Amino acid sequence: MNPKIFKNLKEVTLLFLKLGSFSFGGPAVYISLMHHETVKRRKWIDEQRFLDLVGATNLIPGPNATEMAIHLGLIRAGWPGLFASGTLFILPGMLATLLVAWAYVNYGSIPEVGWILYGVKPVVIGIIVEAIWSLGQKGFKSLTTAIVGIGVALLYLLGLNEIALLFGGAIVVLIIYSGKRLLMGGLFTLIPISIISPFSFIKTPIVPFSQQMLFLSFLKIGSVLFGSGYVLLAFLRSEFVIRLGWLTNQQILDSIVAGQITPGPVFSSATFIGYLVGGWSSALIATLGIFLPSFIFVGLLSRILPFVRKSSWAGVFLDGVNASSLGLMAGVTVQLGKTALIDIFTAILSLVSILIIFRYRINFIWLIIGGGTIGAIYKLISLYI
Repeated sequence: MNPKIFKNLKEVTLLFLKLGSFSFGGPAVYISLMHHETVKRRKWIDEQRFLDLVGATNLIPGPNATEMAIHLGLIRAGWPGLFASGTLFILPGMLATLLVAWAYVNYGSIPEVGWILYGVKPVVIGIIVEAIWSLGQKGFKSLTTAIVGIGVALLYLLGLNEIALLFGGAIVVLIIYSGKRLLMGGLFTLIPISIISPFSFIKTPIVPFSQQMLFLSFLKIGSVLFGSGYVLLAFLRSEFVIRLGWLTNQQILDSIVAGQITPGPVFSSATFIGYLVGGWSSALIATLGIFLPSFIFVGLLSRILPFVRKSSWAGVFLDGVNASSLGLMAGVTVQLGKTALIDIFTAILSLVSILIIFRYRINFIWLIIGGGTIGAIYKLISLYI
């Protein structure tokens, strides 16, 4: 190997292993850390190039932070850097989530563990609400995108398929951008699209578990999911609760909690679900399925990015995708809120979490730890009252 490439690969390996091991707080935080390390500190690329990469990751499905890591590794150390940066950014979170899943399966039924989750879940709802608000300020760029986002949220709550809504919303925005004022008609066309979708929302009998189905399910999700990692909630619920019947709403929310309390991308929730339904080997299969598309998409995008950057319709389509993603996030938050906010205490805890998040710049991991501690203390006190 060329000595320079070897040196660069070593830099990529050490940097993304560090970021994957110690990064908490969501995609915005991870990308900020990458900006500090690669632009300001190490000067691998300049500001404009970094901004171009951020925009590019929004044009392809998958976890944005992971795809940024893959992009940066590719730029710094070629194809070996692409695989090294992505793998090492994912690996620490995957291992940590696997450990959490093991503890959850073996000790999750112990009352004290339930006490902790009782306080954690309302905090997670608060974190998602903040993410929707923050992303909405950039995602809703016009009245049209705001209407599409609200429409998607309402249609999702009525039971329509999330994939049809995601792309259907983007198509509606493109129609409006093209000057054809067919917004309401476009939204209503999503109903038959959803019904005939191969991933229909109609609940079917429980499908027997198989690792092949598990891999294909996560491969599908990793191939079509745009936006923040929190949109993953909608896809996980639709696939594993409604379509396959392998998990409950409670377990889906617990998987997101696991992705939150471990370092790295929230998509490591796939590791948790894989272990839950099929043990260690299924955890690895689920992780491979959901992250594999990101490596493929980044590799392809590196070839076509100069052409995509010049396309005006690509930016409009992205606006529609982002608005639809926010709508899905809002819809699934309402549904999961019914599971997490079960009494006055959890409602107050979620509200306080939202106020703290908006008032102070605090790492989400401390909020989650605090919520779990408060929940456990409250439950303990309740035993003696």
